[in-house]
Amino acid sequence: MKRVVIYARVSSTNGTQDYQRQINDLTAFARQNNFEIAKAFAEQVSGTKKNSERPVLMEMIEFVNTNNIDKVLVTELSRLGRDTLQTLQTIELLNQNKISLHIQNYNIETLSPNGDINPMSQFLITILAEVARMERKTIRERVESGYKNHLANGGSVGRKVGYRKDNEAMKSQYTEDIKLLKKGYSLRNIQKITGTSVNTLRKVKAIA
Repeated sequence: MKRVVIYARVSSTNGTQDYQRQINDLTAFARQNNFEIAKAFAEQVSGTKKNSERPVLMEMIEFVNTNNIDKVLVTELSRLGRDTLQTLQTIELLNQNKISLHIQNYNIETLSPNGDINPMSQFLITILAEVARMERKTIRERVESGYKNHLANGGSVGRKVGYRKDNEAMKSQYTEDIKLLKKGYSLRNIQKITGTSVNTLRKVKAIA
């Protein structure tokens, strides 16, 4: 019997959205397919937030990696997140651990029964990767434009003299990263989970 977890998410906290419908739909799907539901995770949080700012998602990722889970069930890809790069990183991490993501509205699995990447899923992931590349390019262009405009208006660059982020402030900012470091996760895998750059993670590791 396949062991699965359910992940549900809504953005609104004002009562206009309810993740219970997602849980009910996925529970019915699991029962129809004779899956064992190991746990259901649900949260009210914006999908645009970094993974490290979504505690239930972080808990789910940790759980599936340590409890012999075969699949993660979501009603649609946007429930996993609306930040394309973060979503891709989560999918890649699941794939590396041979955990398939079932996307209900597409009726698609990211992995085939033998553990290989599903071709249709790969097509979807390729599209997402291209969208992520375009998003990063747009952000970079905006940053460069703002930088040039700042200099053109007499602005200066670089940190103020004497600026240095306090170690305790860094520990407070990167609490989820530190937890994963202490559990033995590699810097690359932590980057995929939280979105924190490897260079920053090296600094965090030095003070953790």
